[in-house]
Amino acid sequence: MNELVLYTHPYSRGRIAHWMLEEVGQPHRIEWAEFGPAMKTPEFLALNPMGKVPVLTHGDVVVTEAAAICAYLADRFPDSGLAPVAHDSARGPWYRWLFFAAGPVEQAVTAHSMGWQVPEGKDAFVGFGSYARVLDTLEKAVSAAPYLCGEFSAADVYVGSHLGWGMMFGSIEKRPAFEEYVARLQARPAAQRADRINAERIEAMQKKA
Repeated sequence: MNELVLYTHPYSRGRIAHWMLEEVGQPHRIEWAEFGPAMKTPEFLALNPMGKVPVLTHGDVVVTEAAAICAYLADRFPDSGLAPVAHDSARGPWYRWLFFAAGPVEQAVTAHSMGWQVPEGKDAFVGFGSYARVLDTLEKAVSAAPYLCGEFSAADVYVGSHLGWGMMFGSIEKRPAFEEYVARLQARPAAQRADRINAERIEAMQKKA
């Protein structure tokens, strides 16, 4: 069987992959995984030795890491239009922004949130350079056009998720360009469906507690 199954938690990066699944529009199943011991069982560690979500299984294929899941789904289901075709000039920027968010953005935001300071003159030794430079680069990118690669794509799902959650929790400073970009993405029906499903799960968890 080639069933698509997403292991996720509503308070995790799994929400990025969940949104992506809704955009792809293929039948899938959600397996809600609890934090703690449930993610450290032999069965779960066989899927992801890191003991964390998201994890996507597609038949015998196992994909972890939200950016990789977005890229896999976009390529596996090309009719969804979520990745530029191989010979399209937009393919380069598509790779660029997926990897930029998974690398420099993730690193810069984590360092900023933890209060880690790069010693003066040592910017070249870290992949993100500086928090301010990363945000300035993102601001320029999302201001240039409605979407990062011309048409809406998996890159917008991934980058937009980082910006949306970062601004919500204060790890990314609010800028008008960021807010306009995220609002445009959050208006998509697929994003709203994923948010509604996760909100329902949160409500169920709270009632159970």
